[in-house]
Amino acid sequence: MREKLINIDPEILSGTPVFYGTRVPVRNLFDYLESGFSLDDFLRNFPELKRTKQ
Repeated sequence: MREKLINIDPEILSGTPVFYGTRVPVRNLFDYLESGFSLDDFLRNFPELKRTKQ
C-alpha cells in the first residue's frame, strides 16, 4: 500500500495541493529548490515534514 503524500481538499488552503497531514503547500518545495536551496534546507524549515525511505 502506498503512503499518501499530497492532499487536495477545498477545506485546506482553498484546494491548494499540500503535503498530506499538513498545511504546507507542495509549491513551497519547488520554490525552495528553484531558489538553489537543498531538500535538507526545506525540511529544516518545515519540521512537520519528514524524509522517508521507500
